[in-house]
Amino acid sequence: MKYRSNSILAYIPQNKAGELLLKQAMVFMKALGMRIFIMDLIKHISIFSPRPNSKRNQIRHQAALNKYTEFVKKTLQTEIPNDIILRIGWGKMVNALINESEHGGYEFVIIDKTDIDQGGFMLKNDINRYISKSFCPVLSINKNYPIEKVKKIIIPIDIAQRTKKRLYWATFFAKKFNARIQIVSALNVNIKATKSLAYKNAEKLRKMLEQRGLKCDVEILKLDGQVQHTALLQHIEKEKPDLVIIRTHQESRFSGKKIGTFVSEIVHGSSMPVFTVGGITQDYNFDLI
Repeated sequence: MKYRSNSILAYIPQNKAGELLLKQAMVFMKALGMRIFIMDLIKHISIFSPRPNSKRNQIRHQAALNKYTEFVKKTLQTEIPNDIILRIGWGKMVNALINESEHGGYEFVIIDKTDIDQGGFMLKNDINRYISKSFCPVLSINKNYPIEKVKKIIIPIDIAQRTKKRLYWATFFAKKFNARIQIVSALNVNIKATKSLAYKNAEKLRKMLEQRGLKCDVEILKLDGQVQHTALLQHIEKEKPDLVIIRTHQESRFSGKKIGTFVSEIVHGSSMPVFTVGGITQDYNFDLI
C-alpha cells in the first residue's frame, strides 16, 4: 500500500453499548499497532446543512467534546492516551460516517452490528447502506460476543471475484495476531472437490499465503441444494473463527447497488466480527506488512 494512515475510525456513542464497543475496538487497535479516532455525533434536525464554524455551533461542539472526553475517560478508567483521538461529527449517522470514510484517510472503520433489540444502535438497513457506500473497509462487531484475540480467520472466495484486497487484509491481520487462515469455497456441482475449479483456485491462494509465512488450509463446502450464505454460516458456526473477511461490490458506491443478500446475511448472521473489503482500490505491497 503506497499510503497508510495507520488509523482506525470507530463510531462510539455515549452509552453502555458504546462502552462495550470501545473495549472491543481497543483489542484491534492494540494488536494492530494503530491509532484510533473515536467519534460521536451532534444530531442535526434542521433541513439545512449545519454551519460548524458559526460561533454558536463552535460552542456546542466544544461542550459536546468536553462531555465525550469525560465519557471516554470513565470508560477507560485512565487519562486518554495520545493514540486515541476524539472527534465530534454533525448530522445523520450514516451520512457522517460516509463523509469521514472519504476524507479521514482511515485504514478501516469499526461499527456495531448488534441487533437494535439487543442493544445495537444502527438499523440493519443503515449498516448495509454504510458498508455499500464506505470509502474504506468496514469491521462490523457484535459487542455482545467479545473477542480477546484473533486465532482463526475465514476467507470465503468466489471464482468470479477478485481476491487481491482480501488477501492483503488477511495477511495483515494474520501476521499481527499470529492467526491461521482458512480459505473457504462453495461447490454446487456434483464432482469430486479436488477436481473442481473452486479447489484449484483455493489451493493457489493457499500456496501464496504460505509463501508469506502464514498458516493456511482450504475447505470446500458442498452446497447440496443449500444457498451459499446458509452453508457458509453453518460452517462459521462449526469452525468458530474470530474474524471473517468478505468482499463487497467494488462498484456499489458509485452505481447505487446494495451489498447484496450474500454479504448482508454473512455480516448479520455471524456473531463474530466481519471485515468487509470494498472502497477505493489501493496499491498493495505484501512485502511491507
